[in-house]
Amino acid sequence: MIKGLNFAELLKPHSKALAIGFVAVIGEGVANLLEPWPLKVVLDNVLRSKALPAPPQNFVLTYIGDDKLAILKFAVLAVLAIAVIGAICSYTEKYVTTSVSQWVMHELRRILYSHIQRLSLSYHDHTRTGDLISRVTSDIDAIQSFIASGMLGVFINGLTLVGMVGVMLYLNWRFTLIALSVAPVLFLVVYSYTRRIKKASREVRKKEGEIVSVIQEVLSSIRVVKAFAREEYEQRRLEEESLEGIEIALRARSLKAKLAPIVEIIVAVGTCLVLWFGARMSMGNGLSAGALVVFVLYLGKMYKPMQELSKMTDTYSKASVGFERIREVLNTDGEIRDLPSARRAGSLKGRIEFARVNFQYQEDCPILKNVDLKIEPGQLAALVGRTGAGKSTIISLIPRFYDPASGVVKIDGSDIRSFTQRSLRQHIGFVLQETLLFHGTVWNNIAYGKPEATRAEILRAAELANAKEFIDRLPQGYDTIVGERGVTLSGGQRQRIAIARAIIRDAPILILDEPSTGLDAESEKLVFEALDRLMEGRTSIVIAHRLSTIQRANIIFVIDKGEIIERGTHDQLVQAGGLYAELYELQVQPSLISAA
Repeated sequence: MIKGLNFAELLKPHSKALAIGFVAVIGEGVANLLEPWPLKVVLDNVLRSKALPAPPQNFVLTYIGDDKLAILKFAVLAVLAIAVIGAICSYTEKYVTTSVSQWVMHELRRILYSHIQRLSLSYHDHTRTGDLISRVTSDIDAIQSFIASGMLGVFINGLTLVGMVGVMLYLNWRFTLIALSVAPVLFLVVYSYTRRIKKASREVRKKEGEIVSVIQEVLSSIRVVKAFAREEYEQRRLEEESLEGIEIALRARSLKAKLAPIVEIIVAVGTCLVLWFGARMSMGNGLSAGALVVFVLYLGKMYKPMQELSKMTDTYSKASVGFERIREVLNTDGEIRDLPSARRAGSLKGRIEFARVNFQYQEDCPILKNVDLKIEPGQLAALVGRTGAGKSTIISLIPRFYDPASGVVKIDGSDIRSFTQRSLRQHIGFVLQETLLFHGTVWNNIAYGKPEATRAEILRAAELANAKEFIDRLPQGYDTIVGERGVTLSGGQRQRIAIARAIIRDAPILILDEPSTGLDAESEKLVFEALDRLMEGRTSIVIAHRLSTIQRANIIFVIDKGEIIERGTHDQLVQAGGLYAELYELQVQPSLISAA
């Protein structure tokens, strides 16, 4: 979707705000450059009566005069003015960068989340949900932190560094070269450690994603964990992952902790050189006391940007690694795309055809082999076969959750790839084996497939789905909040809400994946009554393991090892004596024995 996304593209919409921030950075840098000069004026022209260098001297003599008290007042006011200018520029820079960082975070999260939703189910089948959550949250937060605290900080430090070196060269170039003698060593150390810290940060981020994945898996399956009394096992599993994370984080922290003291020692060496040579030059009248003070102050300010840049390696490394991980997802080609010529699906009748369709999730592991089938509008078709035969894969190809490796799937004679995905799926209703409801009201869950549904449509859908009776008994009726995944409702109640959700969609094609699994006899009766109403006049495809539920199907396809090996009505297949008859016999025989 956003292949080749780079940092500049994210910042481009905020160029005006960043321009203001950059001006503020320049003002802050100038304030930093001017800060030591009032002290030099006091030391050299008030206390010792030594002339300033030419440009400052001309300014003071022209606008202030040679009165020491006036010069002192000027110096005091200059200190205050410089501080005020620096404070205003600093506030402006921080306000701008904080605002830009928040909007960039929002935009990046929107882009990434949108792209993740459009990736094919094949991608999600092989990717841990927790790792994706980590990329949408922690990795984007790292980028936001860098923009807020580090991005323009680099310009401030760089500008201050360049400006101070220029002023120092103007004052005394030989002395400046002495002060800068440690700079190459300093930059070499910072560069070396930055690369190592970035590598360590990448490992930390990867482990954080794995920890989030473990937590997500356990919390989403908490009922299974409790049912099998595996709390202690899951606790140990998280502790092991967490301990590994601590080891990796400590290794990264060790690198970061070493960098700061090494930089401080190098800076101290540079300061010692300046004090040694500067004091000797001052004693020999080669350098004024004020100039020496300015040099020492500038030296501290010159080394400070270097130290800040070294500290910034952690923020930069986290942001850089986070951006790399986000781009990995954005550059993934696992997306089912609309063709450039795709059109909106009009009114569909529901004729479904598979023509020599082959499919595999992984290479050299075929799931479907030369599947040919045809379902006429309004027919009820059933897919039957052993577990793992490929039934769910077939129904997943119809709404383009996956695309076939070869062959074509057609609806009303048109290749489904000629339709936009959104319009295609709007013509298909789903009642799945695992009924997933969202945390929200019953009302919102029924209307999920058609948010603009009227009250009358929702009430009618609930009634046709045999759900109205139990919904009316809920504490707040249709406004009752159901728990995450609908756990506060029984299986039969969840299934009937799912049927109501499909009814309100009013789609010409209906896909049912084992809709009665796990239901008791009473719930099953209510569900099938609702399904009968739902399937009326629609092309319906049902996956069924309980063959007694599909005896009235217009056509039954028997799937084995990814191939259709039988097709026909229930009576025809029983008489044929093939796999269907065998499966039917296995289910009917126990029923006869229990009845006897």
